[in-house]
Amino acid sequence: MKDVIRERERRTGWLLTIPALLILTLVFAYPILRAFWQSLFVQNLGNQLNPNFTGLSNFARMAQDGRFWQSMVNSAIFTFSSVAIELVLGMGIALVLNQSFRGRGVVRTIAILPWALPTALIALGWTWIFNDQYGIVNDILLRLGFIDTGINWLGNPTLAMLAVIFADVWKTTPFISILLLAGLQSIPNDLYEAQAIDGASPWQSFRQITLPLLMPQVVISLLFRLAQAFGIFDLISVMTGGGPGGATETVSLYIYATVMRYLDFGYGAALVVVTFLLLVLAVAIASYFLTRSRAKASGAI
Repeated sequence: MKDVIRERERRTGWLLTIPALLILTLVFAYPILRAFWQSLFVQNLGNQLNPNFTGLSNFARMAQDGRFWQSMVNSAIFTFSSVAIELVLGMGIALVLNQSFRGRGVVRTIAILPWALPTALIALGWTWIFNDQYGIVNDILLRLGFIDTGINWLGNPTLAMLAVIFADVWKTTPFISILLLAGLQSIPNDLYEAQAIDGASPWQSFRQITLPLLMPQVVISLLFRLAQAFGIFDLISVMTGGGPGGATETVSLYIYATVMRYLDFGYGAALVVVTFLLLVLAVAIASYFLTRSRAKASGAI
């Protein structure tokens, strides 16, 4: 009887899952397969946009494309720097918002505002803030006497990368803090009370209770943000346009320039395919190690 029930539940599960799988196939699988097929052709202004089958020539060209590899490095620097900072700050904000204090609802609403605002609008605002002539950052530093002349934040390769990372952290930290806050509120207070009776310090409670039980939300937050940050486009496009000298050009900006500016559709499709595969590989590796750390942490409770 149990086997019959399980078989019926399994079939019901598949019936409920099939529509979602079909939608995912249409949304994700078809565009990637289409891009892979197009990547086997050379289709640009050089041949008057007439597709010529050339096999893997676009991928061979990519291996020698220094601009592509530099954009990959820029994407990696931006992704890992911003996500690491956002996780630490998001955890701190979530711990604060989880406490009971007057006006907590208002503070939570204000905390989520940066995430709710349009990215292009926020990027424009940060462009003005970091302006070397009339930006507020230079104005504050000049008034405090830390600098004598305005700093060209978005015109210096290193400072421009720091500026876009700072803007992204301000924008997306609330996203992580809200996810972690939801996880914190699901942890029973009885566990903390038992720890307090045993004489545990707040740090011990955080390390032995909060962090292990919060690992599912941490894993989800990191995976979401790794994928989003690696594919960043609008923030950097508005603030720096990938400059100066390609110092902040990410893979998404390079693909956009290849397809929309240079009209090199075959090579652009090859860039999309390789970037997608590298991103899937990176997320899979991150998911594997994070899941392992979550299992170890759960076993330590």
